[in-house]
Amino acid sequence: MNTRQPLPRVLAHRGASETAPEHTIAAYRAALDGGADGLECDVRLTRDGVPVCIHDRRVNRTSNGKGVVSTLQLADLAELDFSVRTARRRIAPRPVPPTVDVDCDGAGVLTLERLLGVVLEHGSDVELAIETKHPTRHGPSVERRVVDLLRRHGLHRAPAPGRPTVRLMSFSALALKRVQLLAPELPTVYLANRLTSQLAGGRLPAGADTVGPSIGALRHSPRYVQRVHRRGRQVYVWTVNTAEDVELCRRAGVDAIITDRPRAVRALLDQGGPMAAEG
Repeated sequence: MNTRQPLPRVLAHRGASETAPEHTIAAYRAALDGGADGLECDVRLTRDGVPVCIHDRRVNRTSNGKGVVSTLQLADLAELDFSVRTARRRIAPRPVPPTVDVDCDGAGVLTLERLLGVVLEHGSDVELAIETKHPTRHGPSVERRVVDLLRRHGLHRAPAPGRPTVRLMSFSALALKRVQLLAPELPTVYLANRLTSQLAGGRLPAGADTVGPSIGALRHSPRYVQRVHRRGRQVYVWTVNTAEDVELCRRAGVDAIITDRPRAVRALLDQGGPMAAEG
């Protein structure tokens, strides 16, 4: 007997980062316009403790500046241009008046608060997956600052129809334990490059309710999704950018695909329609 299973949700990795520079408003708006179900971002703290959306420890690759994020003030990051595609494209920093929205479309770093505003303004059930980066000199302050910000916007609660869903993700099991203590209702995702013996059996670390394996791990063990589902958990796979990997995720029954190409992946999934799950 065959049963129908839903298509994976599509989350835009750092926005539509193949279309526009990663972690810019332009990238996130392109993702939503392209039919993404949700967005993914990386978060670090500035020296003055502001959550900002940057993947790397340094700003060198994604801006026209240099330096370690955790040693720079928000005001320093506001003067950089994050719309550059590569660190080789050096241009002089442009001064930003204090009244300007410094994190709009690459003019200055994108703050998490600004991204939350975009999600809330979208007016639909958008999902936002926030990865807190570790190790960092700020330690547990990262999760505390992020949860405090989510609480101010009423986004620290369990998913419910009619409002955005936020999930906190990390490669650090300790970070997810902190999240569970700070906001018990907030969904969490444990990210993994490979499947350890514990993960391979479908078990997750304490504090995690969803697992996020790499696409490489799924290629090696496509039946892993079934083992996780039998335990009542969801599977988010990253970073899925080819038609072959999209088909693998669909056949395996993953719950969400994290991709640099949300529009193309959405089109592939919609064209193929739901796959029949053997049972």
